[in-house]
Amino acid sequence: MLDVRSVTKRFGGLVAVSDVTLSVPEGSITGLIGPNGAGKTTLFTLISGFQQPSAGTVHFRGEDITGRPPERLAVMGIARTFQIVQPFAGLSVAENIAVGAYLRHAGRAEAMGKAEAVAAMVGLADLERPASSLTVAGRKRLELARALATEPQLLLLDEVLAGLNPSEIRDIIPVIRAIRDAGVTILMIEHVMQAVMSLCEHVHVLANGRLIAAGTPAEVVGNPAVVEAYLGHGAAGRLQKGAVNG
Repeated sequence: MLDVRSVTKRFGGLVAVSDVTLSVPEGSITGLIGPNGAGKTTLFTLISGFQQPSAGTVHFRGEDITGRPPERLAVMGIARTFQIVQPFAGLSVAENIAVGAYLRHAGRAEAMGKAEAVAAMVGLADLERPASSLTVAGRKRLELARALATEPQLLLLDEVLAGLNPSEIRDIIPVIRAIRDAGVTILMIEHVMQAVMSLCEHVHVLANGRLIAAGTPAEVVGNPAVVEAYLGHGAAGRLQKGAVNG
């Protein structure tokens, strides 16, 4: 469904993303992990059209979409969430979700009906309450719902579990799986390895803007290059030595 081919993004002398190639099969949940500052969110901004790559191309369902604006990509079926959740505080939960639904439903009644259906899917109740009154977990679900209301084929989730406690994470994992089962392909940035191991069939690892590993969650967790990227120089050797000595 998604093919990123040799994509690079430069900001002056800084190379935030360097020659990254990856693919996301239709019907999959694919993970994108890496330490802070690795270039993960920058890659999302390139895929979703908020910025243009300095080099390389992005293809969606075989079509080159490089540089197309996000509103056109939304119509094509690409939606994303954001790390920093910013609901329309003056609107209700239902009205926030309807903002996304208006992309495909021009009438208010249709858009609100779609909002109610999506809210039920992600576990949001009390649709008339102000969005500003939601907890962190509620706002995360609202962000997810607003993106889903655009009826995407490809959903880019940017740390949708960040800031949640273990029980909240446990509760939202089945929601993400149900979204995929309903026919939405997912590419997710995530630091919560419990969720990555549970949800993702395939994982790509970025470090310093470069793709350093790819494979199943179990394969990448055991990859020395990944251990070094997260824990620092020499960490893989120290862990191996400790395991041997233990």
